Amino acid sequence: MSQQLGGQPIIILREGTTRNRGEEAQNSNIAAAKAVAAAVRSTLGPKGMDKMLIDSMGDVTITNDGVTILKEMDIEHPAAKMMVEIAKTQDDEVGDGTTTAVIIGGELLKNAEGLLAQKVHPTIIAEGYRMASVKALLILEGFAITVKPNDTDILKKIAQTALTGKNAEVSKEQLCEILVKAITFIADPDGKVDIGHINVEKKVGGAVDDTNLIEGMVIDKERAHPNMPKSVKNAKILLLNAALEFKKTEVNAKINISSPGQAQAFLDGEEQMVHTMVEKVVKSGANVLFCQKGIDDVAQHYLAKAGILATRRVKKSDIENLARATGATLVNSIDAITAKDLGSAGLVEERKVSGDEMIYVSECKNPKAVSIIVRGGTQHVVDELERAIHDALMVISVVVEGKKIVAGGGAPETELSLQLRKYASQEGGRVQLAIEAFAAALEIIPRTLAENAGLDAIDMLVAIRAAHEGGKKNFGLDVFEGKPVDMLKAGVIEPLRVKTQAISSASEAAVMILRIDDVIASSKAAAPPGGMPPGGMGGMPPGMGDY
Repeated sequence: MSQQLGGQPIIILREGTTRNRGEEAQNSNIAAAKAVAAAVRSTLGPKGMDKMLIDSMGDVTITNDGVTILKEMDIEHPAAKMMVEIAKTQDDEVGDGTTTAVIIGGELLKNAEGLLAQKVHPTIIAEGYRMASVKALLILEGFAITVKPNDTDILKKIAQTALTGKNAEVSKEQLCEILVKAITFIADPDGKVDIGHINVEKKVGGAVDDTNLIEGMVIDKERAHPNMPKSVKNAKILLLNAALEFKKTEVNAKINISSPGQAQAFLDGEEQMVHTMVEKVVKSGANVLFCQKGIDDVAQHYLAKAGILATRRVKKSDIENLARATGATLVNSIDAITAKDLGSAGLVEERKVSGDEMIYVSECKNPKAVSIIVRGGTQHVVDELERAIHDALMVISVVVEGKKIVAGGGAPETELSLQLRKYASQEGGRVQLAIEAFAAALEIIPRTLAENAGLDAIDMLVAIRAAHEGGKKNFGLDVFEGKPVDMLKAGVIEPLRVKTQAISSASEAAVMILRIDDVIASSKAAAPPGGMPPGGMGGMPPGMGDY
């Protein structure tokens, strides 16, 4: 980029900088965003297909999860990266609906392209999209249904909808049972749910049906010493955040030893210190010890002699969940151990799962943290099952917290599309065109569901629209029957938050991309830090010798 001033060009941008302006920039950004949406579109719905992604290291991921696909794809284009952000936000906030959010975002931009071609200014489109988005959230709020957080039937249906279309579908009845039970255990009395308190452990081997819930914790560790008991009934559990080992002196001290007896006395003194530490653990009445720090060989020997099952270097998150599951208090100093700090569990035992030792802390009374052991035939199956379980746990927790649901199967999008068209005609002016474009974009969801199921998209869309115009607000596409059905009766329901988040983040990203009319990309041939600039010796940037 250069400006002419009295015949002398003034260089403003460094050489090699590329610049796209106006329509060219908009078209390039919109095309990139549409390409991202197209990449995940075929995964939507009960009949959606999976993607196989192979990274630069040759690792394979097979998934149906929108956000996982986009994270694994090596995306370069800046506008395309913004579409990936939509999926990430959706995943962090509500866990499910990542594909929906990206597809709506792509369709909003596709429809904006048509308006730009008709010379509608981008700011008018942006304004219309904002108005439509606000109105859509109000309409959704209007036909959402309030549910009780302890209505397990509804929660199971929510989980089923999240699992449908993923590999986990085969045993979804059993999985939904497990997931809803897990959430009801860890939910606080005020309805807050932190799924971090559900410890999901993956183990290859067995089948998906072998996935089970442990009313307590499973720690992926083994006993510190083979002579320790393998199982302890009526366990009294001590959680310790201090090392059971001889403390080395803080200052550099020199010890002069002049006879063998002194050396032995020094070593005996060390051993005695460790013995005293272990005595304090034994005195508390604990028969199971989970230690966040190390346990040295001498301490292991004494603990084994006392018949205590001990595990060392347990993760901080596992220790916190153990405290919630067993009612124990984490003790930070060996001198501060008392019997009051101990937690309890009906059974603590070491079991071998797929060749690995794991410690099961089960039969806890009213555990506030639980574990799910995920099983499957291959690593890919287990990984995908874990992603499906995460999505389902998130949506159940969103319903427990937000208490509002809507029908699934494209029903809310069709209803919104209908209502927004009426709203557009009331607004008038040029923004009317943008609101109509927004309304049309929402229909991409039922259309895609139909396409992925191999049905005629236009026929299905017309049939669903007709049902909605007849006042049947909860009618969506039953892809197995190939006709519109009442989704609430069919048990296809989703949290309201999944829809509101998808629509608001998709419209925000679309508006942001629309408002860009100039893309200035710096040259990639910049000098490496501390290294020789490209262009050879003498530190001359490329092209400097041309003047």
